[in-house]
This record gives sequence, C-alpha cells and structure tokens, in this order.
Amino acid sequence: MNGIAAIEQLLYQVSSALYLPVVVGCAFLEVYVPIQVGITLREGWQRRKRQFAARDRFTTLLQHEIETARPGTLNIRAERLLQQEELELTRRLDRVRSVIRIGPALGLMGTLIPMGISLAALAEGNIPKMAESMVTAFTATVAGLGAGVVSYLLSLVRERWVREDVREMACAAELLIAGRRIKAAAPELHLQEDGDAVVVPA
Repeated sequence: MNGIAAIEQLLYQVSSALYLPVVVGCAFLEVYVPIQVGITLREGWQRRKRQFAARDRFTTLLQHEIETARPGTLNIRAERLLQQEELELTRRLDRVRSVIRIGPALGLMGTLIPMGISLAALAEGNIPKMAESMVTAFTATVAGLGAGVVSYLLSLVRERWVREDVREMACAAELLIAGRRIKAAAPELHLQEDGDAVVVPA
C-alpha cells in the first residue's frame, strides 16, 4: 500500500507541475488563434483584389532561374523551386493545423489537472480554492475546444488556397519555360501532375 500511495503522490506532483505550463499554453492559443484569423482575413482580402504574394514571389524567382540556368537544366531547377515553394506553403499551413489537435489536448489537460487540485482542496475543506480550480477547469476546456474549432475552419480555407497557388505556379512555370523555347533532351517533365496532392488532410 505504501508503494501505491507513493506512486499516486508522484503522479499528483507531476500533474500539479504541469498545471502552469498547460494554463499558459491555453492562454497562448487564445492570442495565437485570433492572430491567425487576422492573417487569414488579410490574405483573403488581398486575394479578392487579385494580389497573390506567393505566386508573384515564385514568378520572380523563376525568372531569375530562367536567366541563369544552363541549357538542359531548367526543368530540374524549376521543379526544385516549385517544391521549395510547396514546402513553404505547407509549413505555413501546418502552423494552423497543429492547433486543431493541440488545442483540445491542452483544453482536456487544463480541465483534468485543476479538477484534481479541486478535489484535494475539497478534502482539506478549502472551498474557495476548490471553486477557483473548477472555474479554471471549465474555462480551459472552452479555450482549447474553441481554438481547435476555429483552427479547423481556417485550415479548410487555407488548404484550398494552397492548392490553387500550387496549380497556378506550376502552370506559370511551364508557360515561362515554353516561352523560352528550351527543349530538354529527356521526355517532357510535368512540374505538377496534381496540385491537390500537395495538401494532406490533417
């Protein structure tokens, strides 16, 4: 029994030690998610005005590649550049995707840890501390789930934008290469068979 009690005490100490990081994490999500909402709204407004920063940056870099590439290497360098841009767009998308799972996980931890503290306070007869811990538990749940739901909606919009950008960048690359009349010795290489394959569902 002493061994079990020691293990239970250890688990309680570990969960209590995680209390502050979890609460700070939930608070961080409550700031981070609105920032991502603002970024998405701004990008949506720019796209509505036919301003595409990622596509313009890719076209500029590709023009430089066309001017500096050796004969027969342009397809390879253009493919590498396109993959780099895909990776960057996906990395930006993953910043939102990660909150879809991290948010509810932190919310659940932020619920269970204060409840344990609340029960311990109840056993000691400390009612004010118990009430404070219960309030924290419920607010952490709402914060975590809310962050996850909003991030999921943002990811749906951004995934569609990424697919569109990848298709347009691949098309622009092939048109620019064709315009330069650069013919590779190998069979024609399509830079992007399917833009949808870039985005893997979370």
